[in-house]
Amino acid sequence: MNSPKRKIPLSIIAVLFCSLTFVTLLYTERVSFSSSSISQIKYLCSSIASKSNSYFKCGIDDGSRFDPEECSVVHGKWTFNKSFNPLYTDTSCPYLDRQVSCIMNGRPDSDYLHWEWQPRNCTLPRFDPDRALKKLRGKRLMFVGDSVQKYQWESFVCMIASIIPEDKRSMEAQGLAHSIFTAKEYDAKIEFYWAPFLIESNTDIDIVADPDKRVLKVDSVAKHAKYWEGVDILVFNTYIWWTSRLSVKTLWGSFANGEEGYEVMDTRVAYRMALRTWANWIDSTVNPNKTRVLFTTMSPIHIKSAEWNHTNGIKCYNETRPVMNKFWGSNYDGWVMSVVDSVMSRMKVPVTFINITQLSDYRVDGHTSVYTERGGELLTEEQKADPLHHADCIHWCLPGIPDTWNQILLAYL
Repeated sequence: MNSPKRKIPLSIIAVLFCSLTFVTLLYTERVSFSSSSISQIKYLCSSIASKSNSYFKCGIDDGSRFDPEECSVVHGKWTFNKSFNPLYTDTSCPYLDRQVSCIMNGRPDSDYLHWEWQPRNCTLPRFDPDRALKKLRGKRLMFVGDSVQKYQWESFVCMIASIIPEDKRSMEAQGLAHSIFTAKEYDAKIEFYWAPFLIESNTDIDIVADPDKRVLKVDSVAKHAKYWEGVDILVFNTYIWWTSRLSVKTLWGSFANGEEGYEVMDTRVAYRMALRTWANWIDSTVNPNKTRVLFTTMSPIHIKSAEWNHTNGIKCYNETRPVMNKFWGSNYDGWVMSVVDSVMSRMKVPVTFINITQLSDYRVDGHTSVYTERGGELLTEEQKADPLHHADCIHWCLPGIPDTWNQILLAYL
């Protein structure tokens, strides 16, 4: 009597099918692991594996295979995932400024925490603190710029700190401009250096609130740059402080003789001069074999709600969902990135752009709005009731959108 035929387990079929699929795509892609082909394999394998209830995985590390030249993070969409949670909260991370601790400051909704950016034709790996620490072992990563850049640094620190025991980490302030977070077991330092214009100015330490009284030394970065030397990964940004006036006061030489010798200059001209000064320092000082240079693009602001068809809205106040239709806000100063691109295209040292502008523009729901502080004090109830004058639609809640910027940054590293 013939023995009954045994069915081949579906999990084995899954393995064979995915192996065949992998080989086929490998051949058709001419041995090129493009992001789209990896996504195809991942989708096919996960679909079959789920049907077979097996634990089979495709064996492709999305993080290690991510190629920014093949995967554009600019185009994509925000997808809601209630099961996705940030690596930290504004109560669990001791390094967050109160200004961006929206939940702690009374923000009643939390859906804004559960959106993930999905590029159109590839997979952006999630931020893995362990992987980040291994990449940064024995290295220094420094963020340089204004308050928006500072909060990107705080986001990175909070995500890293989420897996480090308290006694294995430290935070040190070296003066008013320089802060250093250290992961002791990895000898890794994640630093922030305050330089809102990148070049020197009279508002670098003691903030000059009135833009008309600020004077920029467009020919020098020396006082700042001495802190940048020897850093392994530099992430720069300068944008928002340049956009408050059509002209700025500029100065050559020393501030020692006062500010009487300033010259009023068109902001665009001054911005180009300042970036050239910065670029000259990079080209003359940085060894690209030892130091990686990155530049974060403009962080959008949201003050005209009619642009996203919320005609009765007040800036970003009470926005609880991203804009799902593509739009380009008028608050961009497009000339800024034109100047950045023009200057950096002529540099000898390569600079990697972290393009966060368009993906962040959808997130009208991500700003601190009225759940923030001003002058060291939380907004009063009267101020909260007047969002037209008091809602902050420049800075972002943390956890929040800057976590995604750092997700991209880590993928680029």
